[in-house]
Amino acid sequence: MWNRNIETFLGCDGTYEDSHIVIFGAPFDSTTSYRPGTRFAARTMRAESYGLETYSPYQDLDLEDAHAFDGGDLELPFGDTERALDMIHTFTKNILTDGRLPFLIGGEHLVSLPAIKAAAEKHPDLVVIHFDAHTDLRDEYLGNHLSHATVIRRVWDFLGDGRIHQFGIRSGERAEWKWAREGHTNLRPFTFAGLSEAIAEVKDRPVYLTIDLDVLDPSAFPGTGTPEAGGVTFIELMKAALSVIYGCNVVACDMVELSPPLDASGTSTATALKLLREMILALETAFLRPQTV
Repeated sequence: MWNRNIETFLGCDGTYEDSHIVIFGAPFDSTTSYRPGTRFAARTMRAESYGLETYSPYQDLDLEDAHAFDGGDLELPFGDTERALDMIHTFTKNILTDGRLPFLIGGEHLVSLPAIKAAAEKHPDLVVIHFDAHTDLRDEYLGNHLSHATVIRRVWDFLGDGRIHQFGIRSGERAEWKWAREGHTNLRPFTFAGLSEAIAEVKDRPVYLTIDLDVLDPSAFPGTGTPEAGGVTFIELMKAALSVIYGCNVVACDMVELSPPLDASGTSTATALKLLREMILALETAFLRPQTV
């Protein structure tokens, strides 16, 4: 008798009931403004994950000891943005209601919006930490208020001033930079300088960590729709992500904007997978640490 062939991320084959972290894909790239393909990220990452070891020499931890569940990809309607966002919101909300940590794999960055909204509904004092090459603060793009170019502006609509911390930003319209510098977001350009201060500031509040992988320099990560020269290295990004996870109360997170068809070498997918492994291990460790009263 043949067994069912169910492909999961390497080391993420636990049951939902026994897992602390729930990974799921949101294969949506309908508002991509330059080069599409991010809808294929999660499925490609699953297939390629078996080229990666479960053990992390960076943290001396192993995915075989973790409790992570791969919930698969949502079946999203590519031609209906609002319905797709509603589906992501409902799925994320259900995970949070069950006391688990949702880890969304995009997809374009717009898929983060409903996940952050669900987290904010669960945690009214939520703070967002945002790693990206782009501000994503336009109020509209080509007349559309729901776009990967407007996602953080739409998050601000319900979070308000002082609750969004942006790092690695090196691209955006002049009006976006001006709007951020008026105090609407805490924008630290180009690098992760100031991250330790931000962590100290928000460490007692629930945090949503959103990582647009184009924060990486395109020489290390060419497989993305809108590459921007001058980015950070993989080691810098990994250390920054782990510092947030170990230093804050991360209640949900995402990783977006990998477009596998744009990097035939597979280097970008391998880079995303290694970051995913390190983040899962850190999230698991942080979940199990004793909570202070």
